Amino acid sequence: MSSLHHRHLAVSPEWLALYYRHPLEITHGEGRHVWDADGNRYLDFFGGILTTMTAHALPEVTKAVSEQAARIIHSSTLYLNRPMIELAERVASLSGIPDARVFFTTSGTEANDTALLLATTYRRSNQILAMRNSYHGRSFSAVSITGNNAWSPTSLSPLQTLYVHGGVRTRGPYAHLSDEEFTAACVADLEDLLGHTRTPAALIAEPIQGVGGFTSPPDGLYGAFREVLNRHGVLWISDEVQTGWGRSGEHFWGWQAHAQNGPPDILTFAKGIGNGMSIGGVVARAEVMNCLDANSISTFGGSPVTMAAGLANLSYLLEHDLQGNARRVGGLLIERLRAIGVTSERVREVRGRGLMIGIELVRPGTDEADPEAAAAVLEAAREGGLLIGKGGGHNTSVLRIAPPLSLAIPEAEEGAEILADALRAVG
Repeated sequence: MSSLHHRHLAVSPEWLALYYRHPLEITHGEGRHVWDADGNRYLDFFGGILTTMTAHALPEVTKAVSEQAARIIHSSTLYLNRPMIELAERVASLSGIPDARVFFTTSGTEANDTALLLATTYRRSNQILAMRNSYHGRSFSAVSITGNNAWSPTSLSPLQTLYVHGGVRTRGPYAHLSDEEFTAACVADLEDLLGHTRTPAALIAEPIQGVGGFTSPPDGLYGAFREVLNRHGVLWISDEVQTGWGRSGEHFWGWQAHAQNGPPDILTFAKGIGNGMSIGGVVARAEVMNCLDANSISTFGGSPVTMAAGLANLSYLLEHDLQGNARRVGGLLIERLRAIGVTSERVREVRGRGLMIGIELVRPGTDEADPEAAAAVLEAAREGGLLIGKGGGHNTSVLRIAPPLSLAIPEAEEGAEILADALRAVG
């Protein structure tokens, strides 16, 4: 055990997770690579949990942060804040939500917490619909709507949560159905559920479930849900903390794959917009955002420094068409990984879109999740010079791949080859 690891254990909670048998201290990064304290170089296919969205040490972002920090670091939302207003204007325009208002937070958890406050206040209901296998953050309210018991440490809750089918396409009672039949069955389930309960405030859903292992329903499912929700006056919250900003390649926001009945009422975002800086936020149409009848501020949300980073990062993303790069390079990578998966009895499924890819592992000859194999592949990939993540529903048996959106084709090929070697090493 390293001295730093020993010091970590001495002052940190036991439940604060660390990757790897010998945890890694990352000291610096550049582009799609990072280095550890021993000087080892790694290709980064996880980006600080989908947070380093464009590149490590992106000059445009570091310059914006440095220049803003030299002027003023903090003022709070009690004062006019030019970078915050400029970023809010851009996010509102990109959101697709009419008459949009934007509130900045410091994390995705806080963004979802704010969305729940808005929805329950607007609808005068503490009942929330959430998806099975979901994850929405670590606050008391966010944990209470998380449909993944590995990340839900308490059953106590300020909300009454009801869980809906549909977030996982290839497991569960509807897995055998066609996409059209799957959608119809999930809509019927939602209709039936609403017939047995008081009217909920909102449905919150990740278009692609992140911690759940990059699972998703057929396109159009949440749009079909929207027809039902609209009849009952239930709001739709799209949790875009991991799916936003073009990571899926096909769409800028995950909700756009389900857009036949319009945009969500509330959209939450975080992670990639700051490229490592702490930015989260909520977008909602004005009547929903303005429903609170008490004062509120954010001490650190909308910080001039983080807003400067967000503006520079978003500009780089749009000017360099990183969504298009995610579509092109991600498409090549997922096909390469599927070809590798065919050769391994442990690979049940390779799924995802753009640069948001999951590899689900099972025990050979069964359909049973294999978290031990996932942990072993994670270790083997690190030994080969590649950092990836892991997740999944009932068991953590999905390898999560989410590189910066500037990933180059040779880097994608290199990462795929290291993963192939890691899978072979595990056997």
